[in-house]
Amino acid sequence: MKSKGRVWILSIVGIVVVVVSLVGIKVGQIRAMIQAGKSFVPPPEAVTSAKVEAASWQSRRAAIGSLVAIHDVVLGAELPGLIREVAFASGTTVKRGAVMVKLDTTNEEAQLASATADMQLAKTTLERARALRKGEANTPVDLEVAEARAKQTQATVANISATITKKTIRAPFDGRVAMKQVERGQVVSPGTPIATLQSVDPIYAEFSLPQQALADLKTGQVATLRVDSFPGKSWQGAISTVNSEVDSATRNIRVRATFPNKDGLLRPGLFANVEVDASDRRQVLTIPATSVVFAPYGDTVFVLGANEQTKDSDPSALVAQPRFVRLGERRGDLVAVVSGLKQGETVVSNGAFKLRKGVHVIVNNSLAPPVELDPKPADI
Repeated sequence: MKSKGRVWILSIVGIVVVVVSLVGIKVGQIRAMIQAGKSFVPPPEAVTSAKVEAASWQSRRAAIGSLVAIHDVVLGAELPGLIREVAFASGTTVKRGAVMVKLDTTNEEAQLASATADMQLAKTTLERARALRKGEANTPVDLEVAEARAKQTQATVANISATITKKTIRAPFDGRVAMKQVERGQVVSPGTPIATLQSVDPIYAEFSLPQQALADLKTGQVATLRVDSFPGKSWQGAISTVNSEVDSATRNIRVRATFPNKDGLLRPGLFANVEVDASDRRQVLTIPATSVVFAPYGDTVFVLGANEQTKDSDPSALVAQPRFVRLGERRGDLVAVVSGLKQGETVVSNGAFKLRKGVHVIVNNSLAPPVELDPKPADI
């Protein structure tokens, strides 16, 4: 019995020794991993950099709007009638006074011939009555009747002539005709649309600016127009009208600028991007727009600085530190910084999305894309 108890005791002691040994080995491994984690330095991230530079920007306000024809009318018939001639083609340019449509005037011309004969007879009768009155061969009443008859016949001729004139529809101004909406032989009634006529040279751009811009707006201010239909092309014009009231719903003020359109590329109704230049210039700090990491809690850029731990051994070692900034106007590839940065500081221009606080970086600007104030990308 004693030998069996001794065996059990030795077995238990052996198991305890094995367990303690395993625990000790595992604790040593964990401590070694902790020490290795503390001393581990992740490899540096490759980024490009840019300097915070001062620039002089002319004050500019951007807006979106629509192109509007200076004169825009829908030509229509004033009187009913049958179309005898359509003297224009869709999409052509016409001059003021050009004949657009002629209505049938057969009845009016016959009436005019009859009325003209009556007018001539009344004129002859009036001359005879005046001669007789000089010799007192008729009464004053006879002369008055003859004069009234002459005026009546003249009015009848004028009325019929006006009707004939109204049945010839002419262009009220120089412009471009849209698609015609009538055909020869069609019977039209008063108000029937014939075609739209628009004056497109020059042309208006109507847009809205916030009420804060009211103090800077004045007629004659230079404006630049761009449309998506013709990328890379711009038109220079000037503000012609600033509305007299501010919209109470949006607190915006309506502005109209005039642009030359001799080539006829601009069409009424096109979506327009307008930039209004002010006369003053202001100093701003600029960085590439790609430097900014946009987030709901604020915009951030990463500022590059020396690594204090390796400053003596490796002066070229850099560390990226995040910094909140407040941005201003954006132009081309650049964005203005209102606060958060100082002139001459170095920021990450590309690769900021993969950084975090205190990350070591390597700057390689050899593959950095160009940063331009007025970029003109090539068509692919």
